[in-house]
Amino acid sequence: MTLSLQCLTVDAHNPKAQAEFWAEVLGWSIGEDGDEIGYWIERELNDPNKTGFPDILFLKVPDAKVIKNRLHLDLRPDNQEAEVARLERLGAKKIEIGQSDDADTTWVVMSDLEGNEFCVLSARNQ
Repeated sequence: MTLSLQCLTVDAHNPKAQAEFWAEVLGWSIGEDGDEIGYWIERELNDPNKTGFPDILFLKVPDAKVIKNRLHLDLRPDNQEAEVARLERLGAKKIEIGQSDDADTTWVVMSDLEGNEFCVLSARNQ
């Protein structure tokens, strides 16, 4: 038997807004048949790097986020400072979750429109 990872699923109050936000963040496309129950985003079908990448599915749920995520995305930009500024313009916020105050920290913790944490890492060459 062979398995492959189809998608990562994220609970959301507003799945359409979450899908639009993350599609813009990652430069991906929103799936064609999304509805108020769920929307997904995916890499472009003609993207040679699509193979092996899961979609991200945003499902409508009534309950609010209560605690820190057990799973989060780490994003690797070419320029961390510029990317953090772009994400803030899209509605993301820098947040404090108890990360180290060490000046050598190489990531910035942020939250999306519904408070889901993610990290923007330093560029590989830094």
